[in-house]
Amino acid sequence: MSAAPSASAPAEGAAAPAGTGLLGGGAPADAPASERSLADRIVRGDVLVVVLAFVFAFLIGSALIIVADEDVRAAAGYFFARPQDTLGAAWTAITEAYAAMFRGAIFDYQARTPARAIKPLTETLTIATPLIIAACGMAVGFRAGLFNIGGTGQLITGAMAAAYIGFTVDLPPVLHLLVALVAGVAAGAIWGGIAGFLKARFGANEVITTIMLNWIAVNGLNYALKTTAFTGANKSQPVSPAVADTAALPQILGPQFRLHLGIVFAIGAIVFLWWLMNRSAIGFRFRAVGSNPRAAEVAGIDVGRSAIGVMVTAGALVGLAGAVHLLGTEHKLTGGIAGSVGFDAITVALLGRSGPIGILLAGLLFAALGTGGRFMETTQGVPLDLVQVIQALVVLFIAAPPLVRSLVGLGGVDRPGTARKRRARRRTEATDVATAEATAAEPSATTGSTAVAETDAEDTTPAAPAARPAEGENA
Repeated sequence: MSAAPSASAPAEGAAAPAGTGLLGGGAPADAPASERSLADRIVRGDVLVVVLAFVFAFLIGSALIIVADEDVRAAAGYFFARPQDTLGAAWTAITEAYAAMFRGAIFDYQARTPARAIKPLTETLTIATPLIIAACGMAVGFRAGLFNIGGTGQLITGAMAAAYIGFTVDLPPVLHLLVALVAGVAAGAIWGGIAGFLKARFGANEVITTIMLNWIAVNGLNYALKTTAFTGANKSQPVSPAVADTAALPQILGPQFRLHLGIVFAIGAIVFLWWLMNRSAIGFRFRAVGSNPRAAEVAGIDVGRSAIGVMVTAGALVGLAGAVHLLGTEHKLTGGIAGSVGFDAITVALLGRSGPIGILLAGLLFAALGTGGRFMETTQGVPLDLVQVIQALVVLFIAAPPLVRSLVGLGGVDRPGTARKRRARRRTEATDVATAEATAAEPSATTGSTAVAETDAEDTTPAAPAARPAEGENA
């Protein structure tokens, strides 16, 4: 039996209103994705936003590169005499700078050997590995409604535990590596679980507690590196011993490249995040608490226990990132072991919409901008600060899709009901005008009809009876 048509649906055969949908045609702006045209889905998708974000970021970056280039400034001194010199110098500065960024991040087409040509790509993957793993941990908290910004502290504790096992314990090769990784995961889980416990037991804000835990971890690391347990002696620049070869992550492509087996753990973290948040009962409870804690509690979900579970899971993933970073790349524990990975992971998770594929692409993007920027600085003299500005602009534009669409004249896409409401308001105004005109013309029409009605009434009134003759007169 076919379903009855909706009362709001247009009658069969009725023409669709003009201007319905995107760009004046197609399905309505708020129609399901299956009913939209291809162009409609493209402008609403994230791919277009990412492409336009890169375009705008690199345009602004180009302007900054021109301002910072010495040859352009020198040619601008006699611009009105020979403007082509200034334009040519500007074009050269922009193309060479971005070509250097590509050569330093993806493929060095000017390298003399194939190994040196692909080395930039391996460096990008190496830097992206801990960033992707840590971002997966951040995404767990974000999707569960907890703003975990304690990535730095969780990464430091994971790296400290893995390093201590790596240079103090003597175990067989594979077992040694596994124990060091498990130690890093456990340390990160405990450090994250502290914030979760404070949230569940005392209602402490996770933003404040994770910030304080970051500072405790940073200063705790600085103190530990001055003790004999981590350095063997006090030093002005304390560095721990290198981890044993049995605990180090093996390099995949040989000693000439830094790419190590941690890339496999990054892919595993992506798969684990997808399974946890989309296919497991625990992930369903996490998402339910993040969507509506009160409704989740009414449904029988322990919100406090879920908060602890979220922070333990997030801390475990970030601790794994710290262990992979130390055992695969650094091999020694230093005061700056965390770098900016903890905070960059927050940006990567938000930029990737806390989704597995989004985090993977965002992590590769961040790593590519970092490696390419350093190469651009060394070969072209472009300040690294400008690269960081470009990186920030890309994040800014991707994080604000309405801004990007407004810059290209597609601002109505993010307000799907605006056009329809505007058309309805115009129809209402037209109806009001027509009603007012009809009301203004009504008195004259009423007067004319009243006169006609009175005439007709006089014509149809029966004649009065004739007066009876006076008495005595003949009829």
